Amino acid sequence: MKTRIKPVLDVWAWQADAACRGMDSSLFFSPTGERGRARRRREDAARAVCQKCPVASACALFAEASRQPYGVWGGYTETERNRRTQGARRQ
Repeated sequence: MKTRIKPVLDVWAWQADAACRGMDSSLFFSPTGERGRARRRREDAARAVCQKCPVASACALFAEASRQPYGVWGGYTETERNRRTQGARRQ
């Protein structure tokens, strides 16, 4: 009997090599009410982690494909991901 179910591990395997693995997620997700300079500083710190990450592109692709609404994924903020997907739809 064949099954159509894919092992979940295959979908998430890239995370094992992520530079952010084990880090506090608050670096990548903004707290309620965060704005301006504080938000930019946090996002810049998250991007610095992503720049050194060997799986940043897989992370960014996952975030776009699954339409992650929040956080920095693969070096892209939610605003940047929205711009990229809107730009792709226009073309």
